[in-house]
Amino acid sequence: MDERKEGEEITPIGDLAIALGLTTRTIRYWEEVGIVESVQRSDGATRGFTPYHVRRLKFIMKLKELGLTIKEMQDLYAAYGEAKQTERMVPRLVEILDEHIDKIDEKMSKLASLRKEIISYQQQVGAKFGSKLSRR
Repeated sequence: MDERKEGEEITPIGDLAIALGLTTRTIRYWEEVGIVESVQRSDGATRGFTPYHVRRLKFIMKLKELGLTIKEMQDLYAAYGEAKQTERMVPRLVEILDEHIDKIDEKMSKLASLRKEIISYQQQVGAKFGSKLSRR
């Protein structure tokens, strides 16, 4: 869908990739999987991105940083819909983030348990050899 407004500046994909610290391949991939779109420049040769698309790419980068998968981002984009209604997307985003928090809590619990096991084993080994082998 073309979100371009008349007279709006279009940023070429190469310039945008540099500005955002991405590769053009990453941006093209995100376009291929349907989580962002571009507009054709007036010369028709190069992908371009409006300020709307730039905001969307930054949002995708944040979601990626938070651990969301491509599939989850596709679900969010589907919830956002053709009408571009943020209020339709927000409940799904909150749900996905809650799921990620639960996964992180579970991983942290497992890591804490593993840490205890390692310390216990380390103490057993140290006691067996009569010396402390670690600074912890």
